[in-house]
Amino acid sequence: MKQIILLSDTHNTLDERFFPHFKKADEIWHAGDIGGLEVTDKLKEFAPIRAVWGNIDNSTTRTEYKKYIYFKCEKLNVMMTHIGGYPGRYNKKALPIIEQANPDLFICGHSHILKVMYDKKNKLLHMNPGAIGDYGIHKVKTILSFNIEGKEIKDLKVIEFARNKS
Repeated sequence: MKQIILLSDTHNTLDERFFPHFKKADEIWHAGDIGGLEVTDKLKEFAPIRAVWGNIDNSTTRTEYKKYIYFKCEKLNVMMTHIGGYPGRYNKKALPIIEQANPDLFICGHSHILKVMYDKKNKLLHMNPGAIGDYGIHKVKTILSFNIEGKEIKDLKVIEFARNKS
């Protein structure tokens, strides 16, 4: 079993209120708009990371990370990108890749809107963890915490903090 923390859209900011949750992770997954390698370097102090670059990321970050990644965690096939859309409204560039990769779990960021939903057509679970940075439309900073055991996702939790630290 692996404990996963999923986050996105840090935009070069890591809120210390999330650090106790990062410490519990076996792996941290970042769905893009990192903002700078200082963010991923800090995350690596807590757990190994898997990350993709997003539309705001510079060439240094894009050299370090890929636009799409595919990997297996336990027995679960995972695909992650930054701009992916969601079931019924996938990004037109992402959809053919999703159909070809056939993941069990599809992860993206970009919208700053937390969303977890099952896609019956493509037989996958879609996750967007929202955003934890200080830039964007969101009023609440969110991450997802869950366990992967074999091919099952268990104990899914939303962890949130108000955008203002007060």
